[in-house]
Amino acid sequence: MILDCAGKPLDLSHPQVMGILNVTPDSFSDGGQFLAQDSALAQAKQMVTDGAGIIDVGGESTRPGAAIVSVEEEIARVLPVIEAIRSEIDIPISIDTSKPEVMRAAVDAGAGLINDVRALQVEGALQAAVDCDVPVCLMHAQGTPQTMQDAPQYEDVVTEVISFLHERIIACEKVGIPRDKIILDPGFGFGKRATHNLRLMKHLAKVIEINLPVLIGVSRKSMIGKLLNVSVEERLAASLSLAAISVWQGAKIIRSHDVRETVQAVMMCDHVIQVNDFD
Repeated sequence: MILDCAGKPLDLSHPQVMGILNVTPDSFSDGGQFLAQDSALAQAKQMVTDGAGIIDVGGESTRPGAAIVSVEEEIARVLPVIEAIRSEIDIPISIDTSKPEVMRAAVDAGAGLINDVRALQVEGALQAAVDCDVPVCLMHAQGTPQTMQDAPQYEDVVTEVISFLHERIIACEKVGIPRDKIILDPGFGFGKRATHNLRLMKHLAKVIEINLPVLIGVSRKSMIGKLLNVSVEERLAASLSLAAISVWQGAKIIRSHDVRETVQAVMMCDHVIQVNDFD
């Protein structure tokens, strides 16, 4: 499957790694590192060298308890970076936002995919996605980044996540966004306790059965820290383990801070999946 990201192809016949580029002062892992345009562009180039298939630019942190950023501030953060990347790098760019105004501005600047943690539920977001005419990633979250980890509860996290994703697919199709432009993200860490995340990972194949490309974001997340009692800087090995488990079950995009290592893990897993048993 080739996903057309505003004229730039993303080949999903094999799993791809999405490099995370946060141009924010407060993201949980790399906040403040890439606020300057020069450092952001250098990081984007390094991620391409390391094997990233797409770069995800975000201007508002979605970590638990993160502060809300105005439309104007978010646009001011992401647009110069997207324009710089587009002018020098020839792979798709994703915009990580829930705001319709940011979606429109980012796509005009060169983004080719909308990655929305609120699954186009903000007023005007569905229409913005229709008008932008680029693929969208719909993520499940319980609550908002400000409140989502206060007391998340589920009767059956796997069933409820799948039900939500089906509802959002239908909402997209009703306004004219076709299925072949939709990616799904079960939303690890977004309104979920560690046990919810583990169950969701164990049964990820059920999400894959929806038969749309699935994006997984587990890189350096707090579930690793809570389960293994390690700092953000010590979560690489566990992140790679979860990436491999995801690819083994059929995930097509792995969102990662550590592109080089994740590409190697993803490629190795894919080699095992693809090997011909009769050679």
